[in-house]
Amino acid sequence: MSAPFNPLPPLTRRTCLRLAASGAASLALPALAAYPEKPITIIVTFAAGGASDIVARVVGEQLGKKLGQPIVIDNKPGAGGSIGGLAVARAAPDGYTLMLSNSTPVSIGPFALAKQPYDPVADFTHIASIGSAPCAVMAFPGAGINTVVDLENAARKAEKGAGPMQFGSGGPASIGHIWGELMVRSMGIKMAHVPYRGGAPMTTDLVAGLIPVGIDVVTAYVPFFKSGQLRPLAVTSAQRCPLVPDVPSVAEFGYRKLVLDNFFGLTGPAKMPPDVVARLNTAVNEVLGSADIKKKLLELGVSETPGSSAAFTAFVRDQVSSLEPLVKSIRVTL
Repeated sequence: MSAPFNPLPPLTRRTCLRLAASGAASLALPALAAYPEKPITIIVTFAAGGASDIVARVVGEQLGKKLGQPIVIDNKPGAGGSIGGLAVARAAPDGYTLMLSNSTPVSIGPFALAKQPYDPVADFTHIASIGSAPCAVMAFPGAGINTVVDLENAARKAEKGAGPMQFGSGGPASIGHIWGELMVRSMGIKMAHVPYRGGAPMTTDLVAGLIPVGIDVVTAYVPFFKSGQLRPLAVTSAQRCPLVPDVPSVAEFGYRKLVLDNFFGLTGPAKMPPDVVARLNTAVNEVLGSADIKKKLLELGVSETPGSSAAFTAFVRDQVSSLEPLVKSIRVTL
C-alpha cells in the first residue's frame, strides 16, 4: 500500500528554525496606521479674521469631514508670515501639522528677513492648491479718493504739503505691502507704509479714518464695501473679480505692471510620505469640487484652482522666482 499524500514538507530542525525566525520577524513589524488617526492642525500665518483665516476655516471644516478627523486652526502671525512658516518647516513630516500657505509666507516674507529662515520650496511639501484672489485697494470715504488715479494725484499733492500719504496693510512684507511698494515705484510717488498684525486691525483703523488707504486681499472686505464704510478703488488682478464686479481692475486704468494675485494652498513640512500627500491632495480636490464650497469661495473672492501636488509645487517655484528679486530690490525688511 502506498503512503498517504502529505502536502506539507517534513518538519526538520532547519524548517522549524526558519518558521520560528519568520514568526518573530512578523511580530516585530509595527502595524501600519491609516492616516489620519488624530486631529490635524492647520497653521494660519495671519491673525484671526483675515483672508487666510477665513479660507482656512471654510476649507478646513469640510476637509476634516473628508478625512474623518477634526481640523484645528492655529493662528501664528508675525514676521511676514515667517513665524508660522518656520513652525511648519520644523514640524514632523507626518501630515498632522500643515499650513494654509499663501504668497506672503512662501514668496515674500522669507526674503524680507535679514536671515532667510527657510527655503520656501526645498523646506516644504506643497500639497494642494486651493485658489487665488486679488488684493483690493480701498480708501476711507472721507479721504475723497474714488479711483487709483485719484490716489496717485492725492499722493503727489500730499508730497508737496503735509508729507507722504499713508497706506496700511496686513503687515510688513504682506501681499498688500508688496503691492503698495510696487505702486509707489511704478507711479513714481512717495507714500508711507503703516504695517498691522493682520487685515482685521488694519480695517478698524481704515474704517475710523485713521489711515486714508488700505491694501489687502479682497476676501474680508465686501461687507464694508456694501455698507459704504470703505470705498473700493480697484482690484489688483488683470480682470475684474466676480466677487466685486463693479470694481475695476488696475489693468483697466493702465497699470498692467501692478497685476498681482495672492494664492491659497495647503502645505506641509518637507519629506512627507507620498501616500499622505496623495490622501490630502485628493481630499482637498474633492472639497473644491463641492458646489457649496465653490459658492463660499466665490463669495470670498477666491477662484478655486484644484490640481496635483506637482502642479502646485511648480506654481510656487515660479512665483518664488518672480517675487524673490522683487522683494529684495525694493528692500522690504522685517
